[in-house]
Amino acid sequence: MAKEKVSEGSIRQKNKAIIFNAAKKEFVTYGFKGASIKRIAERANIARANIHYYFKDKTDLYQQLLSSIIAVWNNDYDTLTADKEPKQVLSDYIRAKVMHAKNDPDASRIFASELIHGAPVLNEYLHSDFKIWLQSKVNVIETWIKQGLIDDVNPHHLLFLIWSSTQHYADFNVQVVAALDKEAMSDDDFDAVVSSLTKIILKGCGIQ
Repeated sequence: MAKEKVSEGSIRQKNKAIIFNAAKKEFVTYGFKGASIKRIAERANIARANIHYYFKDKTDLYQQLLSSIIAVWNNDYDTLTADKEPKQVLSDYIRAKVMHAKNDPDASRIFASELIHGAPVLNEYLHSDFKIWLQSKVNVIETWIKQGLIDDVNPHHLLFLIWSSTQHYADFNVQVVAALDKEAMSDDDFDAVVSSLTKIILKGCGIQ
């Protein structure tokens, strides 16, 4: 019985991942209003009924997709604790965020679009769980400041800077490649982004 439950859970997780990947392309291309379950099913190469088996409607799919994106991002920083060295923690976080921009740019674009449109789906989250999560990170940064491990910087603006600078390479990639006179960014380009942002941000925090 336990093996059956694990198997069912694995199948469910796999199928939802396939649907999420197809939904990302659809929402990025057409936005929430223009997206259709029919095209998402075609992109995922599954029957439309299979999508409705996991999601009530397009809104439910969109809400769960946003939640999954946020969960992945937050997990990158959930290891942040006051007893860890800020240099390593911030360096790792910057790299993780840049790699998300490289490997899953659509997730960043969907999140950005949601906020640009006034966060109709995420509004409640932004005023509840997000604020609790954010405050826990702010508390750690403030502890670092009190311990003299980093300069007295505004914790909120430090986080805003990391988010905006790393996600820029996903949300505004068309502008970036045009500015760099490239057709697409290579692995070396993204490594250079990590190196540059890490150096600039750490130095701004007074970290050698």
